[in-house]
Amino acid sequence: MYKILCLNKISPVGTKRLGEAYTFSPEMENPDGILVRSASMHERELEENLLAIARAGAGVNNIPLAKCTEQGIVVFNTPGANANAVKELVLAALFLTSRKVIPAIDWVKTLKGQGDQVEKLIEKGKGAFAGPEIQGKTLGVVGLGAIGILVANAACQLGMEVYGYDPFLSVDSAWHLSSAVHRSLSLEEIYAQCDYITLHLPQTPETKNMINGETLGKMKDGVRLLNFARGGLVDTDALLAALAQGKVAAYATDFPADAMIGVENIVAIPHLGASTPESEDNCARMAVDQLKDYLENGNILNSVNLPSVSMAREPGTRRVCLIHKNVPNTIAMLAAACGEAGINIENMQSKSRGEYAYTILDVSGELTKDAVDSLRQMEPIIKARVIV
Repeated sequence: MYKILCLNKISPVGTKRLGEAYTFSPEMENPDGILVRSASMHERELEENLLAIARAGAGVNNIPLAKCTEQGIVVFNTPGANANAVKELVLAALFLTSRKVIPAIDWVKTLKGQGDQVEKLIEKGKGAFAGPEIQGKTLGVVGLGAIGILVANAACQLGMEVYGYDPFLSVDSAWHLSSAVHRSLSLEEIYAQCDYITLHLPQTPETKNMINGETLGKMKDGVRLLNFARGGLVDTDALLAALAQGKVAAYATDFPADAMIGVENIVAIPHLGASTPESEDNCARMAVDQLKDYLENGNILNSVNLPSVSMAREPGTRRVCLIHKNVPNTIAMLAAACGEAGINIENMQSKSRGEYAYTILDVSGELTKDAVDSLRQMEPIIKARVIV
């Protein structure tokens, strides 16, 4: 029986997929796995028998990744599960930054009680809320992952001229990208050409405050910016200054800072990107499936701290799963240890990711406790387990 701790409320669409071999609860000691959404785990003690954490969402800043990796705990996320929900909100933001719909609605509310004069007042005052159409305008999409691709493709269908920039574009992503999207070879090209720029990339030390005084200065006058990725990508002070000067016509974000709230021409949204029932269901389903496949089969898909390794089970074998340091001769040492113990390796997969690696062995022969213990005691090994 596998024990799963749920640190947040997880959609039953996901948890019902656990099945009879699992028990799950918001309170549980020594769990085999953890399902989490936004709850912070940085102060949490990670039990020795904890095997995996599945984040029902894309961001994992609430999980201590380095600590998990050092202890051999696999951390999963669910990239793409909420992509359509975020895409739809980004498209809404394209219109909201153009047509001044929100301030116009707020202004109409002030006309309450004017009776027969409302129609005349509207005709007189509506000019203050005029804004451009998006058809025929240029959109720069920075980051062509699951969300960026959907935004780029949809914008093409809306009649925009779309430029995409992603130096790490995967082959799989490229297959899904519309041929109408122009490939930009540099951010400078995006900055110089685009009327609208939308950000869809992770926040890292390299990307933090990538939108700053210098980069804003390279953009077209009256540019409209959208940030539905991470708040730290944009330097708040520089943005506010650019808005005040008219360099930036409007800014929409799902991650508003205090200084942005109530500022004219800022559309501040309270992190609603993935707040749809469909998105929550998709994330829960994906998180549970990945967690189950790892616990039951040792397969890793969409891990943020270890390489993806999947292998079909060999009939009549037992599976040995090894998280280890990525150092020379480890595989040779494993093969030698198995040979000395009379264990035959029927199939094997091994991949590395930075300083760490993951190896799956399907073995036949007598797999004694002593043999497994000898593997665990090898210097590169961080965690070893056997799946029957």
